[in-house]
Amino acid sequence: MNKDIVIGTRGSKLALWQAKNLQKTLSAISVGSQLNIIKTKGDKIQDLSFDKLEGKGFFTKEIEDALLDGTADIAVHSLKDLPTSSPEGLALAGLSQREDPADLLIIRKDISDASSPIFLKKGAIVGTSSIRRKTQIKDLAPFVEVKDLRGNVPTRIAKLAEHNYDAIILAHAGINRLAIDLSAFNTKRLNPEEFVPAPAQGVIAYQTRKDDIPTRKLLSQIHNKETAKATNVERKVLQLMDGGCQMPLGVYCTIDQSGNYHAMAAYAKEGSSQVIRARISQSTSLHLAERLVEKLIS
Repeated sequence: MNKDIVIGTRGSKLALWQAKNLQKTLSAISVGSQLNIIKTKGDKIQDLSFDKLEGKGFFTKEIEDALLDGTADIAVHSLKDLPTSSPEGLALAGLSQREDPADLLIIRKDISDASSPIFLKKGAIVGTSSIRRKTQIKDLAPFVEVKDLRGNVPTRIAKLAEHNYDAIILAHAGINRLAIDLSAFNTKRLNPEEFVPAPAQGVIAYQTRKDDIPTRKLLSQIHNKETAKATNVERKVLQLMDGGCQMPLGVYCTIDQSGNYHAMAAYAKEGSSQVIRARISQSTSLHLAERLVEKLIS
């Protein structure tokens, strides 16, 4: 390719890390690039929790529009934010290696309770705007209170440090990628097989125009096929449940050394605080998502 690739991205520190990481990867195969920073609906609306925002793709639509109008060649997304079907004319062309998919509970040291399995005392205020995290933390620790929390990763941690919350829940992947020092807090990694993460959490997605064959071929060189095998199952469950990133649904799939698939899900029906859990192991991914959904809704 003769001209620089234009990468469309959000402007948060984590989004920019993801975009610059792609730039480094492209540079390693002698491809130049530049960034086009785009503000999305999810960035602009900061006074509502995710479950109160209407529609799907509120962190992705404006970036996808830039692909369609030619002001970007590649869109970089957190795969967990990306709807399961691309708009007409666009295609998902590559995935990164997966970072730690787990959620991380970050707790102020001055309120930590060492006698509690997750260091939280009765009545502790836990910050999150994810309906999935809200339902699962209440299921794990029914004695806590949940309060909405918005903002990028550093902003959320600052709100915890300012004593607006006793604890917050963030994706471990974002903490690792930004190399954030959490020594001022106590932390608890929430086992993804018990506190089930969002489908495809920890994975970066690269999207481009369907008819842009040179860019699609380029992205195929950096596409992680192993990541795709597991996340295809997770996102298929999300698609079958007709959900977006505001749905109270966690799905996590692993593949062992023998090639066996182990998929688990946690789901709370609308208006219910009860978390329904399902787990299936089988030798292939064939009908795995469908079987998992059947267990969740039966």
